[in-house]
Amino acid sequence: MQLQPSQTEIDYPESDGKRMADNTQQFRWIVTLKENLDWQFAQDPIVFVAGDLLWYPVEGDNRTAQAPDVMVVFGRPKGDRGSYRQWQEGNIPPQVVFEILSPSNTKAEMNRKLLFYDRYGVEEYYLYDPDKSVLSGWLRQDDFLDVIESIDQWISPRLNIRFDLSQSELRLYHPNGAAFLTHGEIAAKAEQAEVRAEQAEVRAEQAEARAAKLAERLRALGIDPDQV
Repeated sequence: MQLQPSQTEIDYPESDGKRMADNTQQFRWIVTLKENLDWQFAQDPIVFVAGDLLWYPVEGDNRTAQAPDVMVVFGRPKGDRGSYRQWQEGNIPPQVVFEILSPSNTKAEMNRKLLFYDRYGVEEYYLYDPDKSVLSGWLRQDDFLDVIESIDQWISPRLNIRFDLSQSELRLYHPNGAAFLTHGEIAAKAEQAEVRAEQAEVRAEQAEARAAKLAERLRALGIDPDQV
């Protein structure tokens, strides 16, 4: 009996060998987008948000891949992944992707990314150049990504966030109207909320202590504080 040779297992690298960002500005934007979208969909267990994660759309092909700066996948559970292998994810492609332009990105490179996202089913693609404060966007129409002509004050159909180009740099707003915050701003707000909670707890304890003292004085006068 002749044994059949075992099929070689295909390796899908979890890194493309490239840096996540070329400079602090690009990194800040990537983190801001990723963390704010995490925050927005924190209560939805089947919205997966990732930054700089390799996406493999085709099983058996480890050369066809992209690592969007930020991607959002509706219909997939949260959780850690080394890469996004679409065939293991219900064959659901990321519906929304973001790229933050850096000086090292070439026009040919970005054109290839647009073709990739178009070919493999992305519904919304946003490209932001923070140096020039220029935002470009594409929306899937009739099975291909078409340019969004008027993108200032545009509201994403999937994310329901608003893009505002009326200021010196792009501003984004959550569906409730709250502005996207940087990591430092989010941390500062969390710290302020914690301080307010601690202050409220101290005030409650002080009020309780005052009430206890008053009750004690009333009892000393022969008055039942529960009957007052």
